[in-house]
Amino acid sequence: MCDACLKPMTGWHGFMELPARRPLSATGDWVSLSHPVGPAMPCASIFPAPSFEPIRRVPQDPFNVTEMRLVTHAGTHVDSPRHFFNDAPAFDDIPLERLCGPGVVWHLPQPPDAVIGVGELQRARPLLQPGDILAIDTGWAARVGTPLYERHPSLSVEAARWLVAQRIKLFACDFATPDLVYHLRRPGFDWPVHRALLGNGILVCEHLTGHAAFAGQRVEFVFGALEIEGGDGAPARVLARTIAD
Repeated sequence: MCDACLKPMTGWHGFMELPARRPLSATGDWVSLSHPVGPAMPCASIFPAPSFEPIRRVPQDPFNVTEMRLVTHAGTHVDSPRHFFNDAPAFDDIPLERLCGPGVVWHLPQPPDAVIGVGELQRARPLLQPGDILAIDTGWAARVGTPLYERHPSLSVEAARWLVAQRIKLFACDFATPDLVYHLRRPGFDWPVHRALLGNGILVCEHLTGHAAFAGQRVEFVFGALEIEGGDGAPARVLARTIAD
């Protein structure tokens, strides 16, 4: 996510070409990797907290209806390139092939405020393949609702550029933003990790959970992001299942 004080810019480089899709052979059942949508869903402190209000209730009314108010970057969600680039696609322009397909889960445990460098990514297994989706498990999903969740890890700018060079199509993390944690930012901070990834057509999913069970494996992902017109981000039901190598 980004602070509201920075205006989106132009300069989107477009989606990278994807390799031809290969048939996948599933070896496991679908598992949900999303936080439940509700008052306790993770949300950056710079945004209003989500709210859910019943406006119709049985038996006083003939049916139950709940009104929800939340930013599109609350809970498990996906950023579109429009998040930072006004000349880039919003969610109603994202091809479905960018939101599903094979990939890997890497277990990269981190201490608070850590910055993940290129070397850690290069040592991780299984190896990335062009067109993959990458999800990293740092253990931070277990800290949702605690003060420590705000001291999450991040990617170095060099690590983000390395991922661009690997030609992944989506990066998913179990914390609030792959950019440097808020309290370590200096004046003039311009969200270089988001710009490197989204600027090259790599979508970003934040607040993932439950993917630790797939660490070290190749999986098939589905990022069921809402098709929000003009959407810079969208809540998502994320699913994964193991596949044969």
